[in-house]
Amino acid sequence: MRGEIYELRANRHAEGHEQRGRRYAVIIQSDALLLSTVVAAPTSTGSWTSSFHPEIEVAGRRTKVLVEQLQAIDAERMLAHKVGEVSVDEQREIDRALALVLGLF
Repeated sequence: MRGEIYELRANRHAEGHEQRGRRYAVIIQSDALLLSTVVAAPTSTGSWTSSFHPEIEVAGRRTKVLVEQLQAIDAERMLAHKVGEVSVDEQREIDRALALVLGLF
């Protein structure tokens, strides 16, 4: 599951800066953990360019992975359908960005 890209089910109760509409997320969590939730990073086509926003392609569009906004997602309730997987190079960039954001040097 790690590295897979899913469309998230819409949050009808989004408020403030929370995303409305179609949203995708990259699964970050290790496949070795078998939990009812998964750790994922949301994506955004409108976010600013940053050293901790690696770019990937989702549904034919370049988008940024917002690794500073990791969230535990109830996989059964929130993951709609799989739309793809990140490449090996994209996963490497996501891991590098995670290390930067989490201070794992």
